[in-house]
Amino acid sequence: MATVVCKSGVKKESGYLYFVDKKGNVARAKMSRAGRKTGKAKIEVVSKCGIKKESGFLYFVDKNGNVAKASMARGRKAGKKKAAKKKPVKKAAKKVVKKAKKPAKKAAKKKRR
Repeated sequence: MATVVCKSGVKKESGYLYFVDKKGNVARAKMSRAGRKTGKAKIEVVSKCGIKKESGFLYFVDKNGNVAKASMARGRKAGKKKAAKKKPVKKAAKKVVKKAKKPAKKAAKKKRR
């Protein structure tokens, strides 16, 4: 999957982020931690490799401290789409037949004149 481009053998220290800079050298920057001031971290070059980067590849420092490259995923194939979850079909609730209300009786008494 990944091929080694330059055998630099960098020893990684904890608390630093190791990466391949624009010039193709292995560099490191101090990682942000609680209490550290915000802003751009100071970048220092650890090993000079001078790699010429190709487009479509991701360059990184592997576990052994060597620079490796892997092809980047670009798009998806048309046939492979994730199956959409089907919504559960709700069953129709049984209708309860309500009894018709009887008309209210008028209890008003007629007044005599």
